[in-house]
Amino acid sequence: MKILIVADVESKYIWDFFQKDKFRNIDLIISCGDLKNEYLSFLVTMINAPLLYVPGNHNTRYLRESPEGCESIDDRIFNFNGIRILGLGGSIRYNGREYQYTEKEMGKRIKKLRLKLFLNHGFDILVTHAPALGINDGEDLCHTGFNAFNKLIDKYKPKYFFHGHQHLSYGKTQRTADRGETKIINAYEYYIVEY
Repeated sequence: MKILIVADVESKYIWDFFQKDKFRNIDLIISCGDLKNEYLSFLVTMINAPLLYVPGNHNTRYLRESPEGCESIDDRIFNFNGIRILGLGGSIRYNGREYQYTEKEMGKRIKKLRLKLFLNHGFDILVTHAPALGINDGEDLCHTGFNAFNKLIDKYKPKYFFHGHQHLSYGKTQRTADRGETKIINAYEYYIVEY
């Protein structure tokens, strides 16, 4: 199964110069946040695959109007063809706006999912906007990752962890990393994963 993951910036390659044959084998699209509603609706229409998303720290418009034809997996476990996908949007709190959380608040969100995690026997893919603390995150407050994500990965050992928030243009940001058995991928702009 091929998954197109996207985050943070609308790809000119996809949006301005779309070539359907380049994306004909995509089975699922996952957005890790900070993308315009119109872009997500464009992707789900042109690629003709389901699109799941979590909000980024700049997606306050999602509160008024969700992207057409797309499904939010924020604070949910979504089962797609037997693959369990857990979504947790937002970033670390840095100015008090929507979709920003303290480490403690993120921990509470995860705690509320304990029963669902138990009933689903964990999850296969973790989808977030922010990275995990110390893995692909930044040194400034805005781009610091969550340690709660490290704890989730260590406990449930998902196959993948997709995140956004860290632009590759920031310098020392990596595209991929590993934590134990989990492959971590920064979805900045776009990336195709073979599951």
